[in-house]
Amino acid sequence: QVQLVESGGGLVQPGGSLRLSCVASGFTFSLYAMSWYRQAPGKERELVATIGSRGNTNYEDSVKGRFTISRDNAKNTVYLQMNSLKPEDTADYYCNGAYRDIMYWGKGTLVTVSS
Repeated sequence: QVQLVESGGGLVQPGGSLRLSCVASGFTFSLYAMSWYRQAPGKERELVATIGSRGNTNYEDSVKGRFTISRDNAKNTVYLQMNSLKPEDTADYYCNGAYRDIMYWGKGTLVTVSS
């Protein structure tokens, strides 16, 4: 059974940091490109960051220099380190795994940036 389980969300003050984790099971994690998406209230889901099977990374412009995506294939886990958080980063954050025409989603973890 395929599972992507996110954790690490919560309430943080502006300028603070959080690290999200996503543990995968049920598929060959090392083959998949892993991504983090987010969806703010009333907005469409957007791609935040991607890390390929070889470790190459891409970021949405608004998070460049603040967020870092990484993966540990031995632990079947992908991370999103989020620094210098802003209120506009408030959203549900979703883990995604993709390989060819196959795509898996987690259920999300809520990040709230507020004073």
